[in-house]
Amino acid sequence: MTAATHSTLFPRVPESADAVLDGLDPEQREVALAVNGPVCVLAGAGTGKTRAITHRIAYGVRAGILQPTTVLAVTFTNRAAGEMRGRLRQLGATGVQARTFHSAALRQLQYFWPKAVGGELPRLLERKVQLVAEAAARCGIRLDRNELRDATSEIEWAKVTQTVPADYPAAVAKTLRDAPRDPAELAQIYSTYEQLKRDRSVIDFEDVLLLTVGILQDRHDIADHVRRQYQHFVVDEYQDVSPLQQRLLDLWLGDRDDLCVVGDASQTIYSFTGATPEHLLNFRTRHPQATVVKLVRDYRSTPQVVHLANGLLSQAHGRAAEHRLELVSQRDKGPEPVYTEYQDEPAEAEGTARRIRDLIAAGVPAGEIAVLFRVNSQSEVYEQALADAGVPYQLRGAERFFDRAEVREAGVALRGAARAGGNDPLLDGADDLPAEVRAVLSTKGWTTTPPTGSGAARDRWESLAALVRLAEDFERAKPGATLSDLVAELDERAAAQHAPTVQGVTLASLHSAKGLEWDAVFLVGMTEGMMPIAYARTDEQVEEERRLLYVGVTRARFHLSLSWALSRSPGGRSSRRPTRFLNGLRPGSTALGTRGGTGGGGGIDRGTAAGRGTAGGGREDRPRRRGPVRCRVCGRTLTGAGEMKLMRCEDCPSDMDEGLYERLREWRAARAQETRQPAWCVFTDKTLMAIAEAAPDTESELVVIPGVGNRKLTRFGADVLAICAGRTVGDEDPGGGLDG
Repeated sequence: MTAATHSTLFPRVPESADAVLDGLDPEQREVALAVNGPVCVLAGAGTGKTRAITHRIAYGVRAGILQPTTVLAVTFTNRAAGEMRGRLRQLGATGVQARTFHSAALRQLQYFWPKAVGGELPRLLERKVQLVAEAAARCGIRLDRNELRDATSEIEWAKVTQTVPADYPAAVAKTLRDAPRDPAELAQIYSTYEQLKRDRSVIDFEDVLLLTVGILQDRHDIADHVRRQYQHFVVDEYQDVSPLQQRLLDLWLGDRDDLCVVGDASQTIYSFTGATPEHLLNFRTRHPQATVVKLVRDYRSTPQVVHLANGLLSQAHGRAAEHRLELVSQRDKGPEPVYTEYQDEPAEAEGTARRIRDLIAAGVPAGEIAVLFRVNSQSEVYEQALADAGVPYQLRGAERFFDRAEVREAGVALRGAARAGGNDPLLDGADDLPAEVRAVLSTKGWTTTPPTGSGAARDRWESLAALVRLAEDFERAKPGATLSDLVAELDERAAAQHAPTVQGVTLASLHSAKGLEWDAVFLVGMTEGMMPIAYARTDEQVEEERRLLYVGVTRARFHLSLSWALSRSPGGRSSRRPTRFLNGLRPGSTALGTRGGTGGGGGIDRGTAAGRGTAGGGREDRPRRRGPVRCRVCGRTLTGAGEMKLMRCEDCPSDMDEGLYERLREWRAARAQETRQPAWCVFTDKTLMAIAEAAPDTESELVVIPGVGNRKLTRFGADVLAICAGRTVGDEDPGGGLDG
């Protein structure tokens, strides 16, 4: 056995079911022990949700409660499914199926197709773009490459929301969706695409789910077969489930409720693909007896990062905001987030690159640093700034700027115009280099104003606009430069980007950063029009942008920087404003006011037959914290677990009665001995300190102290109030339980 076997990469398999529970915090342990029945885990960013649900499965398997082959764990990416399988193996729970929705459905479809339909399953269409192009051509509609991508995305959205071609225009109007072109045309393309698939006996990835749903609905014998095979279900990232995926899950379950779902409505950022948090928020309504556990202990980020994340959500509104989770950092204090205003975008990129270079010099690995932006077109200026600073980088979730199809096409057009020189009529009337570039790129889709809406057309325009800005900057730096000079500059930049960038700083969009984390995160371009994006017009669209920023903030473990530029280019008009989402949070800004939600800390709600509220709600008889918890001495928002217990900052002066504190400690030790449990299971030190500081006289004063709550008030309230009043403690039943 090598030394590596005992490393963190190769941990020892727990020796028993009880050993599986070692190292879990109280709420994670509750998740692991809630093996049967409907369970809803509301898990904030960085709270160890994957750890909790894998230990739940492993504990059930190791304790003999669950048969591994009857468990199906479903998530949304192959990476996440692979990680889950790896963790289950490390915990000694082999044989459990951990798959994506599509992978699980495809296996069932392949197995049951000969019995349900006959013959072989139709060929799976790996890429539908070519067939969409043919469908458009048959409809007499000409689409370029980017428009094809948009049309394909619309077809995918329609199918996962179970919208047929005839209903597509009405669905677009009802949902206020920004269709990339006329909905009637898209409906026609969609209908023709479906016909072409039938004619050629092929299916796409959405059909895998649709056909599996159809077979399970129509063939009760097959549905019974599947339900005998899989009896226990776990669904991760439940806030991202589409209506079609939920329908498939319902059919897998049948009339059973042995289901555990995990999610966070505040991280719903994919509604444009059909994802909706409604299934998560309505879980308690559908399953009144569900156990609901909130995970709010954030092990990823420092209190300073968590404070900003909580502040962002405290200003949110809408149904998801009503059930937000208020995170409590479990890490030591770190640096405050840095807010930086720059005069223009190049200055912002250069300043960011300098700060990154300083962090690397201070010992932060380049691979533990990320620059996150709203749209992929923002990457070019940061690619260049990092290259100029000698900092390696890598792009995630996007092509390199100079590898993008529209940029390559633009380069060919500019090179041709440069060779033609004055003989190109396209350049007639262009009196400087930027004007020449604008004239050439106008043939490739660049216009003076950006297209409305999102999607490929907007991304293409942003890429071309970046080339126009580059030409303007190049002219400003080198007056009299020619189109040939600019082409040479573009070639040099493209060549420089092909250098190895292994273990480099990550450049990524906020969407592609979901599920990842770094020691240092730079959130750039934080201006109105970019965050929230300009085409976010409805309240719900704006709120999704806020959640997107929240996801970005919670990617940071230690260092967090937010920046914005007042103008696009040097010397430009300083007309931009920092994002509204930072109002009241960044220094010198004014708060817009907070909005309440259930929020509050972690805990467990075991449910009743009547059902109390929705999945986001806690116990009806438990006091709920609404909005940020503030220091009762200085008024600062508290984020640390200990500070929130004390209701004050650690370094603010204490008015604790030392004698009362010691009497409470002596009483706690006696109770712990009687109940044969650790002293902290009665009350933690911080809760005792908070009681000694408050010296409550009544039950209403005692119950609101964090760590008490109604359960402990019933069991220990008489004793504690007697001690606070200086009376002799009676012989009441000591009770027990976890510190709430």
